[in-house]
Amino acid sequence: MGISALTPPTKAEDLVESILEFPDNRLLIDLCGEFDRNLAQIEHQMGVHVLRRGNRLAVIGDKAAREQAAAVLRSLYARLESGRAVAAGDVDGALRMRMGSVNPEGEQIELFNPGVELRTRKKPVEPRTEAQKAYVANLFAHELGFGIGPAGTGKTYLAVAVGVTMLISGAVEKIILSRPAVEAGERLGFLPGDMKEKVDPYMQPLYDALNDFLPAKQLEKLMQDKRIEIAPLAFMRGRTLSNAFVVLDEAQNATTMQMKMFLTRLGQGSRMVITGDRTQIDLPRGVPSGLQDAERILKGVKGVSFNYFTAKDVVRHPLVAKIIEAYESDEAPQV
Repeated sequence: MGISALTPPTKAEDLVESILEFPDNRLLIDLCGEFDRNLAQIEHQMGVHVLRRGNRLAVIGDKAAREQAAAVLRSLYARLESGRAVAAGDVDGALRMRMGSVNPEGEQIELFNPGVELRTRKKPVEPRTEAQKAYVANLFAHELGFGIGPAGTGKTYLAVAVGVTMLISGAVEKIILSRPAVEAGERLGFLPGDMKEKVDPYMQPLYDALNDFLPAKQLEKLMQDKRIEIAPLAFMRGRTLSNAFVVLDEAQNATTMQMKMFLTRLGQGSRMVITGDRTQIDLPRGVPSGLQDAERILKGVKGVSFNYFTAKDVVRHPLVAKIIEAYESDEAPQV
């Protein structure tokens, strides 16, 4: 990839600095980021110091940390060489992939595999953690997939990105996105407006994801032509969803009967994704969650995949992961 690693002529046990050389200075500027913020992010996460010396970067720290940081820098530079940009989220993704991988020899690994890049009309989308990579792979490989884990782990976002990718490629004819319209404090009947105005706030995260992937005019046209539909779970009854990519979001708030109804809508040529967070059930006390029942009943059924996420997969603000971990620790049984 045009990068050479140089090391000072000192004994390995005394080595505290590794030097990486990058031949294209313009790409090196992009690698460092504005005001070297990408380097600062790597330093903070990996416990090293990174100094720029011309077209070289000096990585200072213990041997293991240097090797990890060097691998991240090489991979990000390779990304730039391939014509893709490097933003803060991409640095975070590289760090997660590297720190979650097992590579004791410190060899370079490919963190940005083009095979798992999702092409939408607005931007490419890449999984940023190993769990996300496995999830995306399963969504392409299986007709029914479950993504279960806390908020902010990309379950719905990646599912919608896969759906848009399959729609653009012609693999499916339409996208259908649904959510249970379960009240969390307010009753639908007490909210102002007609039914669409009452329901739309529940659907907003799905609109947000689509707006990230499709230009506004194209999205509006696709929705007018019914090639993209967003509707509450109750509206799915009686339908057969053929040649469609179907997503049920917030599935922990579906009852057992609703979940069975939804799963049996699956038609020929369709893919279905169920996402949810078992820790955020808003159903009335005593009403079992359809997500938990489906997980129990469908485990082991051929053609169905289950992917699980943890706080380590949170791709929102880093503080969100700490908040989730703190709540999980507080809810854990005391020994």
